[in-house]
Amino acid sequence: MNITRNRRFLLVSGKIVVVLLTLYFLYLAIFTAPDTLLSWRAILRAARQSDYTFLLILSALLIPANWGLEAWKWKILGQKLERISYLRAFRAVMVGLTLGFITPNRLGDYAGRVLELKSKERLEGIGAVFIGRFCQLVATVLVGTFGILYFALLLYWKTYPAICLSVFFLLLALNAAMLLLIFNARAMVALVSAVGPLRKLTKYLAIMGRYTFGEMNRVLLLSLLRYFVFLLQFVLLLFLFEVRLNPVEYVSGVSTAFFLKSVVPSVSLLSDLGVRELSAMYVFGLLGQERLQVLSASLSLWLLNIVVPSAVGLFFVLRLKLGRKGGGA
Repeated sequence: MNITRNRRFLLVSGKIVVVLLTLYFLYLAIFTAPDTLLSWRAILRAARQSDYTFLLILSALLIPANWGLEAWKWKILGQKLERISYLRAFRAVMVGLTLGFITPNRLGDYAGRVLELKSKERLEGIGAVFIGRFCQLVATVLVGTFGILYFALLLYWKTYPAICLSVFFLLLALNAAMLLLIFNARAMVALVSAVGPLRKLTKYLAIMGRYTFGEMNRVLLLSLLRYFVFLLQFVLLLFLFEVRLNPVEYVSGVSTAFFLKSVVPSVSLLSDLGVRELSAMYVFGLLGQERLQVLSASLSLWLLNIVVPSAVGLFFVLRLKLGRKGGGA
């Protein structure tokens, strides 16, 4: 009885801590963070005065598509452990997003999704979360490769052809290696088990080797679809903030910024706030665009896809239950 009471106390306390931390970081990021350069009020005011305000609304309407596709991915991946409905998968994604918001590199995403599982072996869900995030990274690298090659040919080919060729072959090898790992996930498990300090994680990652070629194909396709939703949102916001480019430049700039953001290590507690902004300002600066306008679009993208869904996810966190037993739909 005391154990149950203590568990409930810890659960309630944990919920309160998560809520307070999330609200605190939201406040810091939106109202007081000195490195954002613009207040959110100024950003929204500029958007309201634009003739293209509807693009902000259109971008916001794509939020459910973004996280809905992620939920679809989790439904496919989580089925290896237990039967999961789409609504449960969506709830797990929202809980993971909220917990990930206040942890470095979104590590809370793992805990959030695993806690939503009912299976006794739910810790094996760590491997399922990892393979889903890895597929999203592969999508980012695949499309980002074309963006980087565009900039290499546009800016550096005439002066540094040998370096450009080296970059091309390096990216080709990287894409091939990542695709090979996705469709032969047992190799990733073997790599982990071969590293002494990581060997204890093998039992949690072993599930990655159980996915079929068809399942990984579907997850990768959904990752690409989600990537292009994210890309479209960014392009709409760039246009709203008067960043004027041709379609190829938009796609190349956004895909390169996403690529750089993904490969740069981050310990941010605000879902990599700052890394994406710096990457975007640098890349679009190469195309002669004003950094402040690019920053406004990038921060708005972060607000729409991370802050707003994280706030919504608080509702699911408050309803979270621990200590579930058995399987079930």
